[in-house]
Amino acid sequence: MNYKGVIIEESLSNSNVLKDIAIAKTRREKVTSKHKTPWLTQWTLHTIEIPEENMDTFADMLSKSFEVQHSAWYIDFKNETFHFIIFPNKVFKINLENPVLYKNARRYGESLGIPFYQMQFERLKR
Repeated sequence: MNYKGVIIEESLSNSNVLKDIAIAKTRREKVTSKHKTPWLTQWTLHTIEIPEENMDTFADMLSKSFEVQHSAWYIDFKNETFHFIIFPNKVFKINLENPVLYKNARRYGESLGIPFYQMQFERLKR
């Protein structure tokens, strides 16, 4: 089963990673103080779907593609069985039958400075 997720283009150091994937939808969102990215005026959000057999490789590639000068970012992809949470240079693959593992991903994200309210992974619906 394919994985679905959203990539914020501005979170990437090089948007070339988006060249070889099919983008289902793109929307732009005005940045507010809640976003904690004052150096940006907008976020460009791309909704994409990744085939299951490509997800491990794609997750690793994304983890090495983040812009890290200003802030920490994460990207997540989910299917019916697993939830990938991808941080700069670290990937968590969480079995949805064992949601206690979200605690480790959330703790790691907080150590990077990502606000807790942005990491309510269990509530994310795709």
